[in-house]
Amino acid sequence: MPQLNPNPWFFVMILAWLTFSLLIQPKLLTFTSTNPPSNKTPTTIKATPWTWPWT
Repeated sequence: MPQLNPNPWFFVMILAWLTFSLLIQPKLLTFTSTNPPSNKTPTTIKATPWTWPWT
């Protein structure tokens, strides 16, 4: 059963992941900018309990 032989495909998978991780990912991360942290305090929302009609 040749599909169980990982000899050529394991190397292809490792090469693809290394290419993505080392070359493509840093180039893509330069295009996305993260939001600067804000000093806003989180507001808590007061939720009213649900009144069930059958109780």
